[in-house]
Amino acid sequence: MEVTEQLSTLRAYSGKPFHETVGKSISARSLKVFQINVGRWCNQACRHCHVDASPIRTEMMDKATVDLCLDLISKIPEIETVDITGGAPEGNPHFRYLVEGSRKLGKRVMDRCNLTILEEPGYEWLYEFLASYQVEIISSLPSVLENTTDNQRGKGVFQKSITALRKLNELGYGKTLPIHLVYNPNGLFLSSGQSQLEREYKESLSKKYGIIFNQLFCINNLPINRFLGSLVRADKFEMYMETLVNAYNPATVNGLMCLDQISVGYDGTVYDCDFNQMLDLKSREVKHLRDFDLQSFLSRDIVVANHCYGCTAGAGSSCGGEIV
Repeated sequence: MEVTEQLSTLRAYSGKPFHETVGKSISARSLKVFQINVGRWCNQACRHCHVDASPIRTEMMDKATVDLCLDLISKIPEIETVDITGGAPEGNPHFRYLVEGSRKLGKRVMDRCNLTILEEPGYEWLYEFLASYQVEIISSLPSVLENTTDNQRGKGVFQKSITALRKLNELGYGKTLPIHLVYNPNGLFLSSGQSQLEREYKESLSKKYGIIFNQLFCINNLPINRFLGSLVRADKFEMYMETLVNAYNPATVNGLMCLDQISVGYDGTVYDCDFNQMLDLKSREVKHLRDFDLQSFLSRDIVVANHCYGCTAGAGSSCGGEIV
């Protein structure tokens, strides 16, 4: 679905708009996380992908924009984490440069890695590179069952992911280096309880494959891009929205990831979060890195729409899993 069509669909939801449910503006709080979407290319084309990434996407962050990011990161000491995402971020030709530059600035670096990219020809160097720069890895694994994972992410993805996880474990990931898995459901329901599901994942992966990891992050599927398209085609958009709205939890609002981060698009455009980025809902006050002003950015109100119910339903949902 095109962005305009997605926004029209979200606005056409017959229930109470998100901003009315919250009942107040949501203001920015700090800038601790610098999230960068370095491109829409990916070696996979997952059914639930909120980025609509695939092997045929060509949008990529160029080196000049990477340099803008690094320059800004160097000037704001409050930034603790550089969160690199995509697509498959490792497919960007400047990925290595960005990681090296961020680590030289003393920042924690996170790579949102789909695991299978590590097994693609020409990307074998990533294993040693990520370990040597102590890059924190966050990887999607929607199920410990092969058929379920392959149905959502593509044939053969599960076994490739298991192979990659084993190799990462051998390099110290899950022991001295952090690696986290991400679960997001592929249906009209919210994510399961994070602590219980984490125990089940750890027990199953350890027993069956000898794999260890640090944490499991549970993320609700937001009604945007491919998932929204599937809801509309199945005539279940209103049903899913009702599921989210009925599970709205006001206790999640103070923990929303957008309060403490910036989300930068491949072209340098500024957003409040990665989900807003996919809907082209630009941040207020500061629209592009070229015009970035910290005081203006921190004084803004967050841009919200009805997809925000996904982050505030149940225990909440963020790039780091549950909120409350």
